[in-house]
Amino acid sequence: MTDAPVLEAEPAVAATLFGDRLEVARSFTNELARRGEELGLIGPLELPRLWTRHILNSALLAPLLEADGRVGDVGSGAGLPGLVLAIARPDVSMTLIEPMERRVDWLQSEADRLGLDNVTVLRARAEDVSDDLVLDQVTARAVSALSKLIPITVPLVRSGGQLILMKGARVDDEVAAARKVILRKRLSDVEVLELGVGVVEETTRVFRATVD
Repeated sequence: MTDAPVLEAEPAVAATLFGDRLEVARSFTNELARRGEELGLIGPLELPRLWTRHILNSALLAPLLEADGRVGDVGSGAGLPGLVLAIARPDVSMTLIEPMERRVDWLQSEADRLGLDNVTVLRARAEDVSDDLVLDQVTARAVSALSKLIPITVPLVRSGGQLILMKGARVDDEVAAARKVILRKRLSDVEVLELGVGVVEETTRVFRATVD
C-alpha cells in the first residue's frame, strides 16, 4: 500500500515573498492541500510540490502588478495565480474569471474565509465579459497556447494595459507561433521574463506585453 502524499514543507523563501501576508498564504495553502484533490482543483501528486510549483510560482508575479490596479485572472481554477496574488497584493482589485461552477464556489468560499475584500469572482468565460470589464492587467496560468489566449485576453485590457501570462519552458516556441496574432492585436513591448532566478527552485516564465 502506497503512503498518501504529504504536503511539502513551507520553504523559507515564502516569508520573503509574502511578508506580513504569510499567515494568509499559509492558510490558503493548507486548505488547498486539504480539499484540492477532492474538488478536482489539483492532482493527487501535487502535495509534495504545492508550495514550490504552485504557490510560490504564482506569488512571483506580485511585483509586476500595478499599485492599486484592476487585475483580471482568466481561468482562475484553484486560485492560481488569482487568489495568491490577491493575498500578496491587498492593494490590487482582483477579478477572478472562471466558468466552472464548482471552481467558482471554491474561489468565492476562500475569498470569504480569508477575508479578501479585494476579490470579485465572476462565473463566465473571458470572451463573455470583455464588454463589462476594463482592466489594467490580465493574468492567466496554464489556460491555453498564446495564439489562442491573446485574442481572449486583449479585449479585457485598457489601452496601455498589460498582459502578464504565465507560461512553461516552451514559451519562446509559443511566442514564435503567435507572431501573427501579436501583430494583429498590435501588442507592443513584448518580452519573456524569467522570475525567481536565484530565489526559488522552480522559476516562473511570463509573457508580458502592452495592449495598444
